[in-house]
Amino acid sequence: MADQSFAVFNPLNQPVHQLPWIIGFNNGPDSYGNYLGVLVSENGAILGEHICSCEGWMLSDLGIRDGTASWRHETFKEHYPDGYRMDFVSFDEAHQDMRLRNAFDLYEKGLAR
Repeated sequence: MADQSFAVFNPLNQPVHQLPWIIGFNNGPDSYGNYLGVLVSENGAILGEHICSCEGWMLSDLGIRDGTASWRHETFKEHYPDGYRMDFVSFDEAHQDMRLRNAFDLYEKGLAR
C-alpha cells in the first residue's frame, strides 16, 4: 500500500492544490501501545478517528490512501461536496504542522464547521 497515492474527490475538476484538505494524523499512543488516528478538516471539524496498532495502518484505516475505507468518504463528501484532498501527518510532525494548528485553533474557538 505504500505506493498508493492519497485520495482526492474532485467532482468539479478543480486544480487539486485548491481543494480543501482533510488531514489524518497520529495523535499518539495510549497506555496499551495502540495509536489514535484522527481526521480533521481544514475548517476545524473532526471527521473521524480510529485506533490502530501502528501508524502505518492509519493511512488505509482512515481512508487517506486512494481506494481505502470508502465508507469514510461518504462523510467527507457530505462535509466537502465540491471536493477535497487527503493528507497525513505523522506523530513526530503533528505538533509543528501549521495546517493542524490552524484547524485546532478554529475547533477550540468553536468556529469549526
